[in-house]
Amino acid sequence: MYIQLSMFKKSLSFFLILFLFAAKTATAQQNCSTHEDILVQLLHDFLAGASVNDYDMHDRFWADDLIYTGSNGERIFKSDIMSGLSRGAAQLPDEPLTIYTAEDVQVKIYEHAAVVAFRLVAEIPLESGEIDILNFYNTGTFILRDGKWRAVAWQATRTEVQNTSDF
Repeated sequence: MYIQLSMFKKSLSFFLILFLFAAKTATAQQNCSTHEDILVQLLHDFLAGASVNDYDMHDRFWADDLIYTGSNGERIFKSDIMSGLSRGAAQLPDEPLTIYTAEDVQVKIYEHAAVVAFRLVAEIPLESGEIDILNFYNTGTFILRDGKWRAVAWQATRTEVQNTSDF
């Protein structure tokens, strides 16, 4: 009887540990999914804000210690980006807007860091009424600080790719 009770306790302990491990793994996966969703939404919100030169959105998106390498090879910092914007002076509605969107978004979470890669599509209205479409591969590295994701590094590369559904 003592042996059966001892085996029962060991089995119960094993299943309790297994249950706790499974619960922790599920929670970690849920957090990764939540962080991924947050980053994708942040990216879309940022691009909508960038389309109208939204100062506050740029300020929220970029970390103060950002290093940004543009598609022209020029390296700039957050202060450079912000100096080209005016607080509260979004683009006027009657001006033609360049619309920025993200396609083929990939997100990789690494605890308090994340990499977001996507194809930026810029739809630029021309005076002729036509739209010029430019494509850029963008890769951003984000750090989670004080509960907020912010981009600390960015790389943009111009590409002629129009549709990359094979990601």
